[in-house]
This record gives sequence, structure tokens and C-alpha cells, in this order.
Amino acid sequence: MPDQRVFQLSGSCNNYPWGKKGKQSLAAQLCAQTPGTDFHIKDDEFYSEMWFGDYPDYPARKLETGEPLAEVLQRNKEKLLGKKVIEKFGSQLPYLPKILSIAKALPLQLHPNKELAQKLHDKDPNSFTDPNHKPEIAVALSKFEVFAGFKPLDKIAPLFKLKPLQQFNPEQPDKWTDETLRNVTRNLLKSDLETAKKVQMELSKIPKDQLGDAAYILDLLPRLQGQYGPEDAGSLVALLCMNFLVFNPGDAIWIPADGIHAYLAGDIVECMARSNNVLNVGFCPPGDRNNADTFANTLTFKAHSKDDVYLPSQKYDKSKNGKTVVYRPPIREFDMLKTDLGAGESEELAASEGPGVMIVTSGKGVMHADGADHQLREGFIYFIAPGVTVKFESRDGIQIHMAVV
Repeated sequence: MPDQRVFQLSGSCNNYPWGKKGKQSLAAQLCAQTPGTDFHIKDDEFYSEMWFGDYPDYPARKLETGEPLAEVLQRNKEKLLGKKVIEKFGSQLPYLPKILSIAKALPLQLHPNKELAQKLHDKDPNSFTDPNHKPEIAVALSKFEVFAGFKPLDKIAPLFKLKPLQQFNPEQPDKWTDETLRNVTRNLLKSDLETAKKVQMELSKIPKDQLGDAAYILDLLPRLQGQYGPEDAGSLVALLCMNFLVFNPGDAIWIPADGIHAYLAGDIVECMARSNNVLNVGFCPPGDRNNADTFANTLTFKAHSKDDVYLPSQKYDKSKNGKTVVYRPPIREFDMLKTDLGAGESEELAASEGPGVMIVTSGKGVMHADGADHQLREGFIYFIAPGVTVKFESRDGIQIHMAVV
């Protein structure tokens, strides 16, 4: 039916080796819940992400017809995307939502800003498949461990006075600046495999009392080496220079364009501006790494503490019953809503100007929208057009995450 403004979607799973295996993967579990698809979980397969946007790599599909979401939107873009999105972002969803299930570190990475993304796309469109930036948020569904942003400079500088690390900061300035940090990061990333291995071995032998509040490095180093070997310089950058953060369900982080990060473990809802561009420099095979100079030159230093990456939830002004919070990243492309209902509770959300894509992350219930009732179960995904008011009800409790414009 071309006139439907609310319809169910199916997602697409991928199989990067950092994902969780078989039924341990929440991404796979949620993907498998959608009825009428041919997706089945294999016990020996890694399942890393489920995508449920209109990006062509792993597209969501309209469940009723099997059509890629992008084709459905193009056929009726004024009704399904709305004037606001078409004028500001073109005839496509401006965001890309995903579920990630992380067993070991994702590559140490950043997502390039718009200017660099355009240059990379023009030069190598096969590797950089679009000209857009990719700032992103991650909302924890479980305990979530991550390296994100840089530590305060006064926490990093003392570490590079230790003998094994002095070679990466040969000038030894009295006062560090972000440019000092940029060059140290560059030097670490450009170290050869043998140097990275030797330095990690020497670092592992430093007494904890010499590391102060960075003593946790000695606990995390063997874990990272077990995942990617002792020659990966990404371990040095992450442990020496970056914030190691642990979050609980419902906590969220914000990664700006050009922001250094590496997700380490946990299940998350992730949403980003509509792009798949990335520069990887660690926690991956040497052949998969991008140019260290390009990476270092691009780095932003907006984040220098946990507070700089933490994205607090706020009250949502379109919530009638106060059961929904909003995570508002400082970009125009999307907000993320989280609705939590206990047994017997309900929520009503006023219409938005742009499209929404929602997923039930736990529980079950019913959604009343656009004159129809839609069953909600864990893993069910729905598209909601602009101008549609939705009401959720649950007999036993439910949690829903929704990207909106």
C-alpha cells in the first residue's frame, strides 16, 4: 500500500569478527525476531551489527513487500520524508540507526568531517562511499566499555616522561598543547611492529605506582594484546592518550566528526549521520589501516574528559506521559528517543516534522498509529512518517528506541 505512513521493516546483519558469536549477539537476536525473513542465527558465526536505515550497504526493507527502504521513500518522499528533511538533507533519511554487539575492540578510528569526506570520496569512491560526515551517538543497552576522546593533557604528559615512551615525544616540552598530542599520536601510530611490541613489553613491566591513576593500563594491556597481538600500536594510543570509560544501560556518548574512538565491549544502539566513511589506524590488520598522517592531521581535540563525550538524556517535550527521554547530539540530522514502560503503562508522542525509525529493544506491547494497531515485540522495527502521532501500550513492560528528525 503506497499510502501507508507507518509500516514494519526488517534489518540487515553483518559479520565483522569483533562481533559476538551466535545467540550471544543481541544484534542477531533482534534481527531474528522479525517474522517473514530468511535470517537464521548460526552458532559459529559472528554477528556484529544490525542496520535498519536506507543506506545501501545493509539496507532495511519494507517487511510486507521486501523492497529496500530507500525505494519506498523515493516513491513517496513528500509524505514519508517531509518538507523539512527534503529541504535540508535531500531525498533520503539523514541518519543511520544500528544495533551493535561487541565482543572485542572495534578498530581505532575516526569518521572524517564533510570537507575531508568529500576529498576522500572523490579520490577513492570505492573505499569512501559517500561525501558526508559521520558524527554519532551510542546508547548503552548493557555494560558498555569504550575508548573515546583524549584524556586531559596533564594526565597524558607525565606518561611520556617514562623511559620507554620518551622516544615518541623527543622534544619533551614543559607544557603540552593539543599539537603536542597530535604529534605524539602520529609518532605512536607510525611506529613499526617491532617497536610497538618492544614498547608494550617495557610498559607492562612498569610498577603500578609509577603510573598513578593510569595504573589500569596494566590490566587492560594484556586484554588488548590478546585480541590484536602485541605489535598493534593502537593499544598504545588508546591506553596512554584516550579516556577509558565504562557506561551502564541508558548512558549515552557523543562522538563528533574527527573524534577518535574505539568501542571495546557491550551492546548498544548506535545512530549517526548518513555515512559509512571511516579512517582506521589500529585494532585491525596492518593492511586494513589508513594513512597515519591523514588520521593525525584530521584529529579534533574537542573531547578531553568523560564529561566531554557523555551525552545526558533530557525530558522530551512531545511526551504526553513522561515515559520518554531524548538524547540530543549537537547536530541537525537526528535525535534519539528512549521510551520505557512498566507493566500496564502507556505513552503518547506528538508528531514530528521528520521521519522516525524505531526498534523494540525489549518487551512487548502495541502501537496505535495512523488509524491502525501494530504489534510490538522485541526486535520489531517500524518506520513512522512525519505528522503521525503514536501511542504505545504495554501489559508487561517494553523499551523502545527511536531515531527522529
